[in-house]
Amino acid sequence: MKRLLSTALVCLAACTTTLTLPAFAQSAKQRSAVQGTTPYAERSEAMQLAADIAARRDLPLEWVQATLGQARFLPQVPRLMTPAPQGTAKNWNAYRGRFIDPVRIRAGVRFWQTHAAALARAEREYGVPAEIIVGIIGVETVYGQQMGNFRVIDALATLSFDFPQAHPRAAARTEYFRGELEQFLSFTHRGGMDPFALRGSYAGAMGLGQFMPSSWVKWAVDFDGNDHIDLFSSPVDAIGSVANYFIAHGWKPGMPTHYPVALNATPEQMAELLAPDILPAFTPERMLALGARPQPPGDTHNGPLALVELQNGGAAPLYIAGTENFYAITRYNWSSYYALSVIELGQEVRAAREAARAPRSR
Repeated sequence: MKRLLSTALVCLAACTTTLTLPAFAQSAKQRSAVQGTTPYAERSEAMQLAADIAARRDLPLEWVQATLGQARFLPQVPRLMTPAPQGTAKNWNAYRGRFIDPVRIRAGVRFWQTHAAALARAEREYGVPAEIIVGIIGVETVYGQQMGNFRVIDALATLSFDFPQAHPRAAARTEYFRGELEQFLSFTHRGGMDPFALRGSYAGAMGLGQFMPSSWVKWAVDFDGNDHIDLFSSPVDAIGSVANYFIAHGWKPGMPTHYPVALNATPEQMAELLAPDILPAFTPERMLALGARPQPPGDTHNGPLALVELQNGGAAPLYIAGTENFYAITRYNWSSYYALSVIELGQEVRAAREAARAPRSR
């Protein structure tokens, strides 16, 4: 999951809850982690960053340098971060098919049935619908089945010092991942965790909801009440943490995520409508004046809207009117395709669950 940084910082280990190494991170499957090559102890810039982190975070210099020095370059990670060639056609139907399939829907129904009480409590306490939380965890990890087998410290070090320079935002992304590396070193040391045991995605995201280290520090919660935050082995903590993340990123309880939209816009009007991208910037009245009519009840929606375009390869694009809650989902991953997949997976799981519970006529 690609997280945005916030100005608010929460101390991870000084809180009343504690974080210890989850048993999951030590499983046989996770011990077969993706292996790195050159250790970063051989890189002077890595050792200098270690010294800077130790000073900023009041951590033992020897520990930070020894730990970061044992991180290893993962050659496949820069390739995975390299964007598709310019002009590559996007395809919503193909993207949707990667995440909304019978296997994931069945797993989602089982997850919802098993954790129905926690999902209902999260919806009640945070105002985030259960189906949105189910959609996130399903898209991210197939409900914990695919949490990643990269050593987090290797992934973060690789992206901190060897981010692909061909990327259009290479400098900003390098700075972001160095911040995540700093958070990771800080919270593993203060929490008494083994930084080499934690596994995650090639971007350094961890657990059922794929939280980056800064997101774990700021928004992870002890939702199961055992004085211990564990996003690897506690689905209940993951459920509460995803809900808390959304509230922190502007989720408005009771608001729909999007509406269908009918278009009758000129090319000039379309250019204006699409200029803000996924940021809600238009009233329903302004959208209508520009040739985009949100379908009821979107035409009376109380709040800004965005015209969201999802391309379909050579076919006609799909257009929707996204609300502030659609935008909140994109704070988890900056992609309208991702957000709509989360929404539609949650809807499909809910429908399948309700169908399974409905009495069958004889």
